[in-house]
Amino acid sequence: MSDRLVQLLLVDDDPIFRLGLRTALTSFPDLQVAAEADEARTALEIVARLRSSDSGLDLVVVGLRLKSSSLELCQQIQTQHPNLPLLLLTSPLTASELSAAQGLGIGGYGVKGSPIAEIVRAIRQTATGSGYWQQLILLPASNTWRNRLRRSGLEQIDRTLTEVNYGLQNYPMSTLDRWVWSGRRRELAAARWLVRHLLPVGDAVESQEERARGREGERAMGREGERVRGELLTQTSNPSSSSLTTRRDWDSILESTRTQLHFGIDNLTKTPLEIDILREEKKRELLIPILGQVSKLLDELRSSEVQPEQLAQKLPAILQDLWEASTIEFFGKYYTVVVGDREYELVNVLLADVAIVYREILEKIPLVEELFAHLLFQTKLAIDNTTYEFGTPEAIQRSEVLLQNLIIQVANGVIQPLLNHFADLEIVKQNFYHRRLISTREIAKFRNNLSWKYRLEKYFGESEAIFESKYYLFVLSDLGIKKIAIYAPRTEELERLTGIRLLVSLVLEIRDAIAPRLKTTVVFVGTAIVYILTQVIGRGLGLIGRGILQGIGSAWQETGFKKNSFTSTENKRQS
Repeated sequence: MSDRLVQLLLVDDDPIFRLGLRTALTSFPDLQVAAEADEARTALEIVARLRSSDSGLDLVVVGLRLKSSSLELCQQIQTQHPNLPLLLLTSPLTASELSAAQGLGIGGYGVKGSPIAEIVRAIRQTATGSGYWQQLILLPASNTWRNRLRRSGLEQIDRTLTEVNYGLQNYPMSTLDRWVWSGRRRELAAARWLVRHLLPVGDAVESQEERARGREGERAMGREGERVRGELLTQTSNPSSSSLTTRRDWDSILESTRTQLHFGIDNLTKTPLEIDILREEKKRELLIPILGQVSKLLDELRSSEVQPEQLAQKLPAILQDLWEASTIEFFGKYYTVVVGDREYELVNVLLADVAIVYREILEKIPLVEELFAHLLFQTKLAIDNTTYEFGTPEAIQRSEVLLQNLIIQVANGVIQPLLNHFADLEIVKQNFYHRRLISTREIAKFRNNLSWKYRLEKYFGESEAIFESKYYLFVLSDLGIKKIAIYAPRTEELERLTGIRLLVSLVLEIRDAIAPRLKTTVVFVGTAIVYILTQVIGRGLGLIGRGILQGIGSAWQETGFKKNSFTSTENKRQS
């Protein structure tokens, strides 16, 4: 936090956005909104008045919805007040728009809908002249009507979704109102998914556009910072270029995941997770800080100059440190609970289960070493037996899913000791649990489901995944958490299988060996039986039935003939 008070002018034609940002900034004593404006003319008048007064003005935050209006206002302010820093806070810009903004002398740029911590960072850095450019991989300029329609739709949905999320997290609501707002958020997430899939723009553009929200660019100082940003603009087509190899190369991947956490985080899979017991806001309060702890951990590893070959050796300690720091941050170091007549320091009790959590969860998180090596040292990522350089769309996508699975599994590890020691404690249920999982019976069912999950996974699921050369990951989507499978060679693990797990792999192999042949045999036998029933027995029965019918018909004809003959004879006799 800075000691100097930063006076802001907030310019935006969206009153809800101004209200939300002004309210959020009240939590930061060094930042104060001195005035607000909803149009360019009013903003220019306020700037002139504040700059001439004793109160002063340190920064103008421009967030008009129309990008052209934002850039035009920034140009006018720069002409009249060349030393006044400007922060452009709008929807994602294209490369040409961002170049134009830099040419106007704008000191910073951020994306609307970013976490408040990132917006505060942008304000502080821009106000001090450090500069802040949130977009590292830029959007390609596209003027087709479909792309314009798509981008406009996503901007409107994201803006409204941000407002709804902010309202759910900060405004007091009745239960009915919260249900209505939650339903609106689900509808917006569904609409966002439909827009993305009904108006596709190609894989390369899609990956860049979706990751553009929440990207932090190079944070350089003075003229050298401007020179580096200029190089970034000209070299974005070569992500592996040396100009991109800064200590914050992983920020774009982390920010993409942080943005995704503001959408649905309900468990959409059939696999129970420990975090399912939490209320949605508590689940988000757990996942987002874990992501922050990952960022801190990467910083520490980079500053300590850990070498790639040392990662495997240090990985157990790294994962345990990540889990411990996340547990302390979520529950609070001095959080206490009372059980009977005894008082327990919650965190100390939970941290005592480090060995159990590591064995059951942390040790089994896949490809963590590969993820950290890729983020720290830009090593290539192997995807389906093909290696990809750092910064390529394939490597970015794989890094994101590995990171998302990591934070979800660490969150499960944070909650597991709580369920083991204080599952049915009333104060814990009131502070953390989802309302449908607060009864003793529901909690017992939830814990039993988790217990069965680990048993089945240990003896059957993991063995099958090893034999099929797969890892199953929990990843974030617009609607919630889903489960995906990725290919990974696991020959060494297969060779180490023993006991029931080895038996499972043998059963699978035998099934694979016998099933096709058995299926062929069954089909052949079935065909033969059908042939015998229809062609042999069926025809035989048909011939017998036909013979019987023919016999009955002959007998009937013969009886009728005799009757007719008798009647004719009687008639002749009478005549």
